[in-house]
Formats: sequence, structure tokens, C-alpha cells
Amino acid sequence: MKPQMMPQIKPRDYAKYPFIVIWEVTRACALKCLHCRAEAQYRADPRQLTTEQGKKLIDDIAAMEEQPLFVFTGGDPLMRPDLFELAEYAIKEKQLPVSMTPSATPKVTRAAITKAKEVGLSRWAFSLDGSTAEIHDHFRGTKGSYDMTMKGIQYLQEADIPIQVNTTVSRYNLHDLQAISRKVKEMGVVLWSLFFLIPTGRAQEKDMISPEEHEKVMKWMVRIAQEMPYGVKSTEAPHYRRVMMQERRTAGMETGSAPLKRVDMLGRAPQSVNDGDGFVFISHTGDVYPSGFLPVVCGNVKEQSIIDVYRNSPVMQTLRDKSQLQGKCGVCEFKTMCGGSRARAYALTGDYMASDTACAYIPSALRQT
Repeated sequence: MKPQMMPQIKPRDYAKYPFIVIWEVTRACALKCLHCRAEAQYRADPRQLTTEQGKKLIDDIAAMEEQPLFVFTGGDPLMRPDLFELAEYAIKEKQLPVSMTPSATPKVTRAAITKAKEVGLSRWAFSLDGSTAEIHDHFRGTKGSYDMTMKGIQYLQEADIPIQVNTTVSRYNLHDLQAISRKVKEMGVVLWSLFFLIPTGRAQEKDMISPEEHEKVMKWMVRIAQEMPYGVKSTEAPHYRRVMMQERRTAGMETGSAPLKRVDMLGRAPQSVNDGDGFVFISHTGDVYPSGFLPVVCGNVKEQSIIDVYRNSPVMQTLRDKSQLQGKCGVCEFKTMCGGSRARAYALTGDYMASDTACAYIPSALRQT
């Protein structure tokens, strides 16, 4: 594929509008994933937002002058009986771009895929955490999950719905990433999103890879992003932007001037997105968080509009103020474009403005002369 110049996208003022809004429509899920942020259960929480409350949330999101990418997640969204009613309302009545991240369970049927196509779903995302059933099923805690994922991918291909694959990078599949990248290519996906594990929910610190391994994986991602036909992005690894810039400079490609393959723009922010800074998460009960991995409640959509919480929460405002970053992140020359994962800092130190311990980079201010 011939490289093309990166399209110029107008930066968004994250103090006013988030780039992406994630709604955990339910905590119900049939899987038992080792890393589950939500610690999902088999049955829905009776306190989850009702259909009408969900539509009110959608109204508030659609009212934003700069509409965000809107994602239904869980738990397993397909465990919610009114899922497609809510999706159709958001897409057809409110013209929001909606993506969904269901679990690979028997609920992923041709009928469900057909319904998703009918309502106009922008993208369907599946998780793939291993290139083989043995690796993936271990991570997902359910035998047969890999086969169901493959079957769901087949249904999506038949329906011509754009496919995103999410992979959580951990010590369980670090050795398998190259093989997963080839498997993703075979699937014909538009975007591969690598989630760098945060020890929250069921995930534990011992499941994380080392800072040096983070750096190595991100350098590899830069190469894969240019070699493969699909796009590559990171989640909870804002330092990927720093690594990408450094690797491109090393290769003699100045940022913004050299050709850069970019086959898919949905979900790609014009500038760095971080917890509470361009990103906001609504739980199944309506609680608002900076992200699903940073469990600090900032408000509730049953009582306030989502935009009011996002703009005015003291926690959100602090997270957007890079001058308040502490430790290594606070003196780093890349803190504006990166800022480190605030969720990981909180999970490991209890302070969401502390340094991201997964970053191996030493800022120039701290290097010995």
C-alpha cells in the first residue's frame, strides 16, 4: 500500500469536550477474564441505568458541539436486552458514531451481527489475547472463548462490519504478540488496539510486563504500524506517542513531514488522550470516572450532565493540568504529549498525579551530565 500523508485533523479542546466517551452499559458477562477491570458478574446489577436513563445520557452526549466517539462496553453489552434499542437511538436519532465491544460468547450470533448492521454500528471490537486457543482461553478464563471469537469474526466479515481487535499486553502473552499480529492481519481488521495492563479489578501487578518490556513492545508497534495493512494504537500507554516520535526521528522521518501510513481514522485522536483528558467513562450505575481503569468517582449522570462532570470535576481538571504531574513525569520534556498513564500511577502508588512506573524513559532534566 502506497504511504499517504497523514490527514490534518483539527485539535480538540479537551477542557471542553472529550474525544471518546465509554459507557459500561452492564456489568453482566459470561466470561471470567483474569484481567477484568469490571470484575464482571453473571447477572446484571439492578442499579444499572434504565433504558430511559440511558437515552438521557445519549441526549447529553449528542448535545456536545464537538461530538465524541461513543463506545458501548461492559461486562458484555449483549447481556443487555435493550442494547440495540439504545444503539439505534444513538446512531439513527442522534447521529452519534457508535462502536461496541461485546464478549465472545454464544450471544454473538448471525442474528445479533445482522441487527448491528441494521442499526448502523460503526465498528465491532473483539478481544484476542493469544494466537492460539490455549493462550487466549487461559487469559479469558473460559474454555472455547477463542473458537467463539473466530466464529464472531467470521460473522462480522460476512456482514462487512469494520472489525477492531483489542489485545491486553501482559506477561501471559508477551511472547505471542508477533503471532497475534499475523493473526490480526489474517482477520482483515481495520485497527489493532494494544491495551497495556493496569492492575485494577482482577488484574494484578504481577501480571504486568516490565518498563523495559513496555519500551521494547512500543518500538515494535511502530514498525508493525507501517508494515501491516491495519492501524495500530495503544491504550493506557500514552508514552507510545513519545516512542513513535523518537523512532521516526531515528529513521530520518521528521514528525508531520514524512509519509505515514494511516488506513483508519475512527478512534484516532488528533492529540494525546489520557485518563480524564479527552477520555471519560460512565459506569453501569451512572458513576463518572476519568477512565474505566482509574476508579475515582467524579459525579453521576443521574444527577448531572456528563459534560458538566467532565468539565467541572476537580479531579478531571487536575488530570488535565500537566503542571501538577509529580516525580519523573512532572519534569519530563514529553509530558504535554504523553503525561504517563494516570490510571497506572494511581493503581501502583495511590496518587493519580505520580509518575507512571511502566515508563523506562529518563527525562533530560534527570540525566547526569
